[in-house]
Amino acid sequence: MISRNFYVQITLKVILLSLTAVVMAFLFFKEVYFFSILSLLVLSFQTVALIKYLNHNNKKIAFFFDSIKNEDFTLRFPEHGDIKSFNELNHSLNKLNAMIQKVHIDNQSQEHYYQEILKQAEIGILTFNNKGHILFANPKIEKLLNYTPLNHIKQLALVDKKLFELFNNIEPFERKLFQLTNERETIQLAIKSNEIVLNKEVLNLISIQDIHNELDKKETDSWIKLIRVLTHEIMNSVTPITSISGSILNYYKDENGILSITQIDENKVNNTVKGLEVIKTQGNDLMSFVQSYRSFLNVPVPDKKILKVEKLLEKIKVLISQEHKFDTITFDLVKTQENLEIYADEKLITQVLFNLCKNAIQALHKTKDARLQLITGISEKGGSYITVKDNGPGIQPEIMNQIFVPFYTTKEDGTGIGLSLSKQIMLMHEGSLTAYSTPNEETSFSLFFK
Repeated sequence: MISRNFYVQITLKVILLSLTAVVMAFLFFKEVYFFSILSLLVLSFQTVALIKYLNHNNKKIAFFFDSIKNEDFTLRFPEHGDIKSFNELNHSLNKLNAMIQKVHIDNQSQEHYYQEILKQAEIGILTFNNKGHILFANPKIEKLLNYTPLNHIKQLALVDKKLFELFNNIEPFERKLFQLTNERETIQLAIKSNEIVLNKEVLNLISIQDIHNELDKKETDSWIKLIRVLTHEIMNSVTPITSISGSILNYYKDENGILSITQIDENKVNNTVKGLEVIKTQGNDLMSFVQSYRSFLNVPVPDKKILKVEKLLEKIKVLISQEHKFDTITFDLVKTQENLEIYADEKLITQVLFNLCKNAIQALHKTKDARLQLITGISEKGGSYITVKDNGPGIQPEIMNQIFVPFYTTKEDGTGIGLSLSKQIMLMHEGSLTAYSTPNEETSFSLFFK
């Protein structure tokens, strides 16, 4: 409707302007100069009127967009003037102004909502640009760093110079642990970096979490599990010793005291010998258990060198080929990356891989079409990995979180030291050992290296 009225107005003015020009030209060629000059004046007046007409709308629209740019939504145009086309244009501009105002208010409300969520979050959040200017920092991060207000990452040097260096050099998607000590306390921070693009500007998004309490809780849980296992193992060895010692003592003592030599028969002597043999066996088992504990606590510092993974796995294949029933399973080396190398202690990593393969072979002894695979490659984080995978009975979900606890075992003749020792060795290599299992389908243990 606006376009039609405006079009009609412009069309009429242009037609009238054209007719006046034609009349002026006709009178000029007829040498009627007076009326020709009069037509020229009328033509000039019509031209000025058309320009004013167009400028009126242009100024109105320009003023409207300037108001929107400055977020001034109080502007209102009259909708009941003399010119109908202007009234309709004003109505549409007012309607558009109301719609933009509503969108603006909704965006502000949403932004305020998200900011309130970030303010209440238990994780510190901070964003800064490539010049180091901090664009947003929620109250939690200011509390963690004990510094406010945060405007530039250089201020972090006042908190801790190493923390500033960490922020200044951290790469996108990198995760770091940092121990921060101030006059109040020492806290363990988990710092994670991300990269976002806002208004065509690349920003660093940093999240910081105090994991001190979580570490304390996990440490306490680990101690509880370890004490439970130690108690179980020690009681299993000591209880028979105590019971048998009491029985043997009763052979040579009654309510009146120690028996005389004439009261001791051959049957009591034989039972005493059998009891002492059991005590000796239990004592040896307890000594083996203590020796396992000592070996767990005395892992040597890794002597790391560059190792060719393919050569290392060939060595492992030779070692496990001597295991009982190895010839009943299918063994494969799967390489997803050629010429893979790791920086590790060959003896310790050989011990870990041999232990994992041995466990897999033992688990496969009742499995039809048993298969064992050693898989190598590059992880998503860019590090090397070696995976020991089998299709045996697997590990039940309820005991999965127990398998790395020292001395925990489901084997009758197991010490429970193998997996926990393997995990410790990987931690000493600044790597990790993870387990995954789907019962009766597949079980895998993966060694991840930096």
